[in-house]
Amino acid sequence: MIMLQSEIPGLTPRRGKVRDVYDLGEVLLFIATDRISAFDYVLPNGIPRKGEVLTRLSRFWFERLGVDHHLLSDDPASVSLPAGTDLQALQGRTMVVRKTDVIPIECVARGYLSGSGWKEYQKSGTVCGIPLPAGLQESSRLPEPLFTPATKAETGHDENISFEQTVQRIGRPLAEQLRELTLAIYAKGCEHAASRGIILADTKFEFGILDGKVILIDEVMTPDSSRFWPADAWQPGRGQASFDKQFVRDWLEQSGWDKNSPPPTLPEDVVQRTSARYIEAWERLTGLPF
Repeated sequence: MIMLQSEIPGLTPRRGKVRDVYDLGEVLLFIATDRISAFDYVLPNGIPRKGEVLTRLSRFWFERLGVDHHLLSDDPASVSLPAGTDLQALQGRTMVVRKTDVIPIECVARGYLSGSGWKEYQKSGTVCGIPLPAGLQESSRLPEPLFTPATKAETGHDENISFEQTVQRIGRPLAEQLRELTLAIYAKGCEHAASRGIILADTKFEFGILDGKVILIDEVMTPDSSRFWPADAWQPGRGQASFDKQFVRDWLEQSGWDKNSPPPTLPEDVVQRTSARYIEAWERLTGLPF
């Protein structure tokens, strides 16, 4: 069964591209659906088990990182929900989380040159305004990991900004704290991923403030928020096979879709291959069967 949206009787969620968020008063209920987005559109059909992978992998990281975070439970029965709620449908894809004042900055850590960073480097030799050595290739390992913040966008792409622009938005002490936290958590993620034969090329985090303290929120180092590459196949100078929705992006690029109109329905083979890729990411990173 594919869950494209959740339904809790009498409650109206805020629906993002992938998650449905219910406000339960003292806590929030995050439900990761199987929706998938590409090129700023949510596609008509979803990816089986994708929401479960995002939820389970986030919990895996929350439990091992040793940092303060918002996750209270992944059991929907741990909170009081209206009569008639299908708890079985919510199992495996639900996070009960503490409310925070969300900091409006996407905290991106980059260890390799890819995506929007590669595009900028080709034009100016920089990533988010940070000068880099000449002669780097696509997918090259950077001399040291970079903190490259972005503005949070409800719709469309987040916009890369410089560290000084971040300072202007939230103040220097908080900006410096976010940079330190982001790079420290990324380093822990890279170390573990490397032990599992995976390169964590880049990832993005979100943080909130609770009782005056900065804590980690949202999802953590999942295939939706990160670029995971098989270490044994890494080769600078080209794009890499990744544990995410690359099959979807590739098919859409070749489909003739103009990216300015409702997207086409994904073929079943693309759906199944993408699902298998997400599950493989979970199994390789955790060492556990899905």
